[in-house]
Parts: sequence; structure tokens; C-alpha cells
Amino acid sequence: MEKQETIGFVEICLRILNNDLKHFKFVAACVIIPTIVVFVMVMWVVKPKYAASAIVTPPASTQPMSGALSGIIGGSGMSSLLGISMDNEDANAVWTILNSWELHDMVIEKFDLARHYKFKGKFHADLLKAFRKNFGLEMNKEEMFSLYYKDTDAKLAVEVLNFMLEKADSSFNAFKTKQARQSREYFQTRLDSCEHALDSLLKEFVNFQVSNNVYEPTVQLEATIKYLSELQAMREEVGMEMTFEKLDRGENSKRYQELAKRAKGVNSALGGALKGKHSNIGIMELKKSPELYAEYLRRESEIRIQEAMYKILRQQSEQMRLEEAKMLTNLHVLEPPWENNKKISPKRGLILIFTVFFTFFFASLLCNLVEYMRSETRENSRAGAEWNFFIQKICFWRK
Repeated sequence: MEKQETIGFVEICLRILNNDLKHFKFVAACVIIPTIVVFVMVMWVVKPKYAASAIVTPPASTQPMSGALSGIIGGSGMSSLLGISMDNEDANAVWTILNSWELHDMVIEKFDLARHYKFKGKFHADLLKAFRKNFGLEMNKEEMFSLYYKDTDAKLAVEVLNFMLEKADSSFNAFKTKQARQSREYFQTRLDSCEHALDSLLKEFVNFQVSNNVYEPTVQLEATIKYLSELQAMREEVGMEMTFEKLDRGENSKRYQELAKRAKGVNSALGGALKGKHSNIGIMELKKSPELYAEYLRRESEIRIQEAMYKILRQQSEQMRLEEAKMLTNLHVLEPPWENNKKISPKRGLILIFTVFFTFFFASLLCNLVEYMRSETRENSRAGAEWNFFIQKICFWRK
């Protein structure tokens, strides 16, 4: 059995080069002709594309006012019931507007892109798809909107971006105005309801004060206890004097009779104070004072809550009025689009390099395949027989 010699890498490379040189004209034709065709295509046939870009700041957040409202009311639950968002959704709204088919439709109609793209399709969705292939929107590292548009006309690309920014700002203004109007109408309804409830509470509170003679329970209770303490001290003092007078002169003395009348008056005043007979002068009935004091605090706290709610609703209603009335620029362009004449496609150098390498590889592959099959034919191998049969078939079909 003959021992097969191993073929090294250098020998393989030399064989490939030799085979290419044997068919030099074929290889040169396979490389030069496609390269010339591609060069003509990318230089004069295929229209180059230009890109216009812009960087825009998102609209300012309205979160501080909502956060203050949440702090006043006590949590985000109440603010959500009032229809106030605690997050900045304005940036999301602008993002949606810039990616909306309504805005893209306006651009297509404004600049007649169907004619510009030479669109021959039947479906408008395909035209939208063609436009969106050239338009892009993303959030950069600084959390700002970065927009770009690619087109064969550099001036048109700038005009498209400027038009989209203008329409997006006006659409966002319309959205905010409608949102503010709806919020204002809601706040106004709640404000009227709150005002009516506050008037009712104040009227009931006044009736409660008048009917129960409770105007400032803390001060009145303090004065009542002080008054009862003074009466009790006077009662004890009179009682001690009566005891001494009884022991000294007896119960029939004039002094004792005066002290008895005085003690009776003190007892009467003390009993009247305990039963609430002096409520018209602010003295509270001690037995009912806890109940009256609790009711007074409950009514007062209800009024304070309604007053706080009224102030908040009034403030928010005025804010929504201002929001509805203003028509300011919300999208501030930091880097406006400009007419950039630098071509972004096609990549002529890369295309030509790829064409040369690919055609050379393909031609070299064919040359080496032919030489390999010729060597197999000379050795009368099975592969050579199959190759001869293939050549014969080709010749037959050519005839």
C-alpha cells in the first residue's frame, strides 16, 4: 500500500495560486466586470442618502405640584382619586405623538413622499413602513429625545424633521389643553360641591354652638372648673364659720342666721352650676361637658378638612385654568437639524471591497474546482467519471 504524503498549508496556497494563474483571464474577468458594474451603480445609478438629526428636551415635569398636593392630602391615593398623576407622563405622550401614524401621515401628505419615494404599492401601510425605515427616535444617555431622518435629499430631510417637531409641539399643546380643561371642569364641580358642604357644616356648627352655648369648650371648661372650685371653697369656708358660730353663740344668733343664708346661696349657685343653669354666661354643665367637647371637636375637624379640601381644589382649579390658557413651546430643540451633505449610504468603499473579494473568491473556487476535476479525470477516479458525465450532459443540452 502506498503511503499518502501530507500536504502542507504553503503547498495548498501555491496550488490555489497556480490554478488561478492558469485561468488568469477568467479570474480577471470575474473580478473586474462585476466591480465595474457595482462601481457604476454606487456612483451614478443608486441615489445616495443623507441624514438630518436633532436633539430635543422632553417637556418639563408637572410632578412638583402633584407631589405637594400628595403631601397636603396625605399620600398618593387621594391625588389619584382627583385624577392627578404622580409620574411625569408628558415625555411618554410626546414619544407617542412622534411615533404616531397621524403625524407620519401628515409628513407623507405635506412632502408628497409617495411621489418622492416613487411608491407603486397599493396599500398605504406599505408607504408608512417605507417612511418609518428612514425615520428614527431614541432616548440618549442624557434622557433627551434624539431624532433622525434619512433621505436622498439633504434639504428635504431637514424640512421633514422641523415639520415633525413643530407639529409634535402643537399636538402636545392641544393634548395638554384638553387634559387641563377636563381637569378644570372636574375640579370646578368638586369645588362647588365642597363649598356647598362647607356652608352646610358651618351652619350646623353655628346652630350647635347656639343651642348648647358652647363657643370655646377648652376655655369654658377651664372657667367652669375654676368657678366650681371657688364655690366649693366658699362653701367650705361658710361651713367652718357656721360650725364655730354654733359652738360660740348657738344657732339662734344673728351671725349664724346670716351665715346660713350665705351657705344656702352658695349651695344654690353650686347646684345650678352643676346642672348647667348658668350656660347662658358660658358655664358648662360638668356632666355633659365631655360629650359636648367631643361633638365640638368632631364638627370643628370636619370643617377644617373641608376648608383644606376647598383650598386645594381652588388652587388646582386655578392651575388648570392657567394650563388651559397657555400655549408655550414645550419641546426645546438643543441641537436643531441642519443640512448635512455627508453621504451615509451607500458605503461605496465597503461595497467595492466586498465585491472584489467575493468575486475573486468565487472565481478562484471555480478555477480550483475545474483543475481538481481534471486531475481526477486523468487518474480515472469515480469523481472524474462523474465529472465527465456532467460535462457530456452540458454539451448535450448546449447542442
